[in-house]
Amino acid sequence: MKESWQRNLIVLWFGTFMTGIGSSLIAPFISLYISTLGHYSKTELNIWSGLVFSSTFIVLAIVSPLWGRLADQKGRKLMLLRASLGMAISISLMAFVTAAWQLLILRMLLGAFSGFVSNSMALMASSAPKEKSGAVLSLLTTGSVAGTLIGPIIGGILVNITGYRRVFSVTGIIMFLVFFLALFFVKEIFKPVEKKNMLSYKQVWEVVTHPAIIWGMFFATLITQMTNQSINPVLSLYVQELMHGQGNITFMAGIVAAAPGIVTLVAAPFLGRLGDKVGQRKILGFGLFFSLIVFSITAMTTNVWFLIVMRLLVGVSDAAILPSVQAILAKESPQAITGRIFSYNQSAQSIGAFAGPLLGSAIAGFIDYRYVFVGSAILVVFNLINYFTHTKSLAVKN
Repeated sequence: MKESWQRNLIVLWFGTFMTGIGSSLIAPFISLYISTLGHYSKTELNIWSGLVFSSTFIVLAIVSPLWGRLADQKGRKLMLLRASLGMAISISLMAFVTAAWQLLILRMLLGAFSGFVSNSMALMASSAPKEKSGAVLSLLTTGSVAGTLIGPIIGGILVNITGYRRVFSVTGIIMFLVFFLALFFVKEIFKPVEKKNMLSYKQVWEVVTHPAIIWGMFFATLITQMTNQSINPVLSLYVQELMHGQGNITFMAGIVAAAPGIVTLVAAPFLGRLGDKVGQRKILGFGLFFSLIVFSITAMTTNVWFLIVMRLLVGVSDAAILPSVQAILAKESPQAITGRIFSYNQSAQSIGAFAGPLLGSAIAGFIDYRYVFVGSAILVVFNLINYFTHTKSLAVKN
């Protein structure tokens, strides 16, 4: 009979997989959807796209520490139920908007209730054996990556068949299924921390052995999300430009959006196991260096097929960076504060996912799409500086 953490891993993999599908079905086409809600110039459409896309993440950045504290008090399963149900309702309502500001409000509401994947990570980080955390969290990462990979392709097909609004309805149904999956199949043996015994924010950092490492991982997460998300709100517009307005633009945009997940899906489990053997720091460093090279070359894109190839290579760096960060956080976090550490990392991720699209849409609107990748390469340089200054003690351990 499987241990409880192994059963949860299977259930949560499917949960994060379905969440990935649900969250990515419409994401690449948000800018095109907004264009149907009014008459906008190119600059206005880029700015609106950035605001709508980013609004989810800034709200999530604010509320994540609150949810993380509640997770340490009430358990991670309750947070899984809260996230999936809230996402199901808010996404379903997006099918009925008639103006961009209404979509903006619902995207903000979505951010307030998001967090299924991060809480799945926290639950597994606190229950799986520490020596297997790299492999476990890497495998769990492939769930959301696989869903994110398939989602845009399915979304592109559905948009062509049913239009944009029906895709939101399908996404809402998927998230309701995730809610019931978590409700009936996730088992958590949780010893709550009483409110009077909860550590303050200052005390949390007093019990962490290497706070510099934790802060370094937060920064790595923030910058990685900025670089990954910067092109997303204007991705379909960029693909439209590269294809000169000809052909099946929504389908090709879906392929471009899904491309990084193809390689991440395959590479993440391998790199996770390798990181457990040679040290997660080495895998993280490789991912950062590789991403710098990829973003620099992507800035020279002249056609959609070259863009697809380069986005595939982004999947290699993601497979190295993201699971390594999660594994390092899991190993460096005492179990009593795992929920809050992962919620702080969720906030860093959300801030990056908020700032990245705003930066990318501004660069695209005022300069040109290809310079979005130049900006991403510059951000990776800062991430490398952070890597060398905040993970020195990991090098000693390894």
